[in-house]
Amino acid sequence: MAVHPTIDVRSAAALAERLAGEVIAPDHPGYEQARRVWNGMIDTRPALIARCADADDVATAVRFAADTGMPLAVRGGGHNVAGTAVVDDGIVIDLSAMREVRIDASRRTVHVQGGATWADVDRVTAPLGLATPGGVVSETGVAGLALNGGVSSQRRRDGMTIDNLVSAEVVLADGRRVRASADEHPDLHWAIRGGGGNFGVVTSFELALHELGPEVYDLLTLYPIEDAARVLAGWRDAVAGAPDELTTVGLIWSLPVVPDLPEHLRGLPYVGVAGMWAGDPADGERATRPLRELATPLVDMSKTTTYLEMQAELDVYFPAGLRYYWKALYLDGLADAAIDTTVDWSLQRPSERTLVVIRHCGGAIARVGAEETAFGDRSSEWMLSIDATWDDPADDERNISWTRGFWDDAHRFSQQGKTYFNFPGLLEEGDAMVRASYGANHDRLARIKARYDPGNLFRRNQNIRPAA
Repeated sequence: MAVHPTIDVRSAAALAERLAGEVIAPDHPGYEQARRVWNGMIDTRPALIARCADADDVATAVRFAADTGMPLAVRGGGHNVAGTAVVDDGIVIDLSAMREVRIDASRRTVHVQGGATWADVDRVTAPLGLATPGGVVSETGVAGLALNGGVSSQRRRDGMTIDNLVSAEVVLADGRRVRASADEHPDLHWAIRGGGGNFGVVTSFELALHELGPEVYDLLTLYPIEDAARVLAGWRDAVAGAPDELTTVGLIWSLPVVPDLPEHLRGLPYVGVAGMWAGDPADGERATRPLRELATPLVDMSKTTTYLEMQAELDVYFPAGLRYYWKALYLDGLADAAIDTTVDWSLQRPSERTLVVIRHCGGAIARVGAEETAFGDRSSEWMLSIDATWDDPADDERNISWTRGFWDDAHRFSQQGKTYFNFPGLLEEGDAMVRASYGANHDRLARIKARYDPGNLFRRNQNIRPAA
């Protein structure tokens, strides 16, 4: 357990007096709850948590951290798997009270505060038949997902979340508040579209909206695990040249043990094809029919549903407090050998909760050039994600070791070795991945970092160090 440094009580009290929100110290009755994040593996004890009420509070807290030299973390939705939202013996800028969502009809955009979740956004936009590309688990925070890219169920039609980031309100390392857009601080606007939380605290996002729903076609067909290689190869071939409206994944998982399922299916491992048709549901039913006939299904749960309901379908399987260790890798292609490797490792999953998923990208994502956003190269059409999930701390080593082994082996099929920073493993593993993943954009990012955060105050992330 970390030992708290001696905190100047008067300084902490002075900070509390200057905030419209509240300061939560270790003796606060709400401290134990406030320091927890979604991933149960993260057991971190901040010295202070500044629960901010507005952007002025955020600026005050940033200046306090800079003046005191305290390590700083920024918490949006608290859902980041690596635990970047909290820091031992430092100050957490907690945006969880800042969750306002407001539509600007004249600009066809939505303004979202930095502490909002995608459920907060969807509740406002979905009933109007509008959506911006967001997380596929509705409890995910908007900020973390958006700053690192954002792959959604409409990604092939509407691009990544960062491709829809019109502007952002940002608090810089010196406490200044600026607007980043194509016209104001365009270098910062470029950098935060994929550069993570390296450049400041984003207190508000303005995101473009697209017509979607309210009803969509939700694809979910499960096949026997014995057919895994055949189904994944058939899925790969079937979606070659697919229209942008169709966004799919191939996955290996286990059915839950719940009364709603027939007894012979409970806990059964399976291979599946899932996704969404971002258009007329009737067209979606027809377009996905070949994906529902790749073998003899165990069960076909494909249906027309509301976008709002689909966005929350996975929430129950990823509750707060479980242990999560996720790693992702963009693949050069999806050759039969890559499928066989994925199946072989998936059959050895240490936990039945663990999901192995291959995302089909391309479409609108691939039409954005590598230099247009900080995210960099988008030529890969396939992203492998190994989402290890388990209950017991005694199983940590076994699950982490298996995930790392799988991820290392998959590098045979990824010449570039680009990861997706929303699924980075643990924080201390980030250094080796940062330069490889940003590629040719890394040096430009380092120069922008030096301009906006020369002291590297915002380093609790997959860190881009300031250029000398």
